[in-house]
Amino acid sequence: MDFHTPLIRATLLRRYKRFLADVVLEDGREVTTHVANPGSMLGMKDAGMAVWLEPNDDPKRKLNFSWKLAEVGDAMIVVDTAMANKVVGEALRAHAIAPLAAYSDVRAEVKYGENSRIDFLLQGDGIPDCYVEVKSVTLSRQAGLAEFPDSVTKRGAKHLRELSAMVADGHRAVMLYLVQRDDCTRFALAADIDAEYAAEMSAARKIGVEALCFATKPTRTDVNLVEELPIYI
Repeated sequence: MDFHTPLIRATLLRRYKRFLADVVLEDGREVTTHVANPGSMLGMKDAGMAVWLEPNDDPKRKLNFSWKLAEVGDAMIVVDTAMANKVVGEALRAHAIAPLAAYSDVRAEVKYGENSRIDFLLQGDGIPDCYVEVKSVTLSRQAGLAEFPDSVTKRGAKHLRELSAMVADGHRAVMLYLVQRDDCTRFALAADIDAEYAAEMSAARKIGVEALCFATKPTRTDVNLVEELPIYI
């Protein structure tokens, strides 16, 4: 998944009001950038860190910059959570996700469940419909270990219940965790951060909801899906 325009480097001053951050550009200008991330961004919002912004000149947009990547140590991390669905959608349509490669039809944002929309509905001849929910993973508190979530997520727990209902109705359901940083080789749930979510996942897997995890390689020009990662839940 390519970025629309070349990214530019800046230094983070502060993140606030969830969707805003102040940064200093390399020419010394202080600007406000949009932050497309509703999560806590635990471990990736410290003042002074290097960040990468996507500039735009769209007159319809209030801000001329969007925060796309963060550098934490040697790791490059995707800040924009919407990138996860773009990367997965591109990979699904290219049949690049082996456990889901048999599906010929990929539809995004299909209504289902309790007034929700599934990230992807996959369909194919002679096989059950597959409901795929995607979660962007950016938290890492141990070397090499990616974790989700980075804050309590009532919405995430609801998604697990809705996926379980799809399995009960005879469909296939998958929770796909996309690790959007380049320094992790395995995945686990952060049960100490959200015990309810971990419990819902345990219940969902007993019903038949599948869990998959894939790594990405974020760069200053693109973000691409790479290998599948082992899951420890």
